[in-house]
Amino acid sequence: MLGDSSDDLMARKGAEWVNDLNCHVMAMSAEKKDYGHHNYPLERFRYAIDYMKDHGCSKVGIAGASTTGMLALIAASYYPEITLTLAFSPSDFVMEGFYQDGKDGMRERPGDNESTVSWKGEPLPYLPYAYRHPEYWKKIAEYSKKTGNMIASREMFDESERRHPLEEKEKIKVEWIKGRIVFVGAEDDVLWDTCRYIRRMVQRLEERPHECSWETLLYQHGTHFVFPQGMIKKMLPLGSSLLIGMMFKDGRKYSKECLATRNDLDIKLKAEIAMW
Repeated sequence: MLGDSSDDLMARKGAEWVNDLNCHVMAMSAEKKDYGHHNYPLERFRYAIDYMKDHGCSKVGIAGASTTGMLALIAASYYPEITLTLAFSPSDFVMEGFYQDGKDGMRERPGDNESTVSWKGEPLPYLPYAYRHPEYWKKIAEYSKKTGNMIASREMFDESERRHPLEEKEKIKVEWIKGRIVFVGAEDDVLWDTCRYIRRMVQRLEERPHECSWETLLYQHGTHFVFPQGMIKKMLPLGSSLLIGMMFKDGRKYSKECLATRNDLDIKLKAEIAMW
């Protein structure tokens, strides 16, 4: 689930990094070249799990980042066959659906009464965005410019929760997940407050019966692209730190610290996969 299209660079290179660790890999996405997320059928994971088992895979794990980090957690909560879940920069709630179709010149827009995810043909309950089209993208663009990042939406997500306090039905049921969960996040994430979301999920696990164990890898610096360095080098073979710095202000200001985070993740996540 790394990348929003199954054949884009992030998906292919993320798959290569896992493949190098002697695991088979299947890349999944909403639709080819569709970078939006709207009513993604969770049943597709049923097909993927069955396909991999039919081809000799004895264990099934999942990795996701950003919106797909959220989707990986949701999928693992619905399918107990998933026994390793790596969630990079996830939310702890189901997001509202969104499109990246360039409508009215806006790079992204919210859907109309759509969730990011559906189950049995019905949208899962979601946290509604604070703004509608076209104000939605205008607000993101304003905040990005103000903070010196290529894209930043943390202010909008905070405002969304202020206007609509999270309800139980919108939260990801992480206590349903089996096996091992690894939460990864950075405090300087400017898309949303992923470390706060991760802490809420850990609190949820501590307060409810569960059949999983978890590791929480939170860093002060790492940006939204808080990936293992080996994976980043595959995705961005030339000047990975420079390119991340072009996208995120803290990637420029704290480039050494971000690199140290990625190197640490490379060691720890390889160990997690090896133990699994």
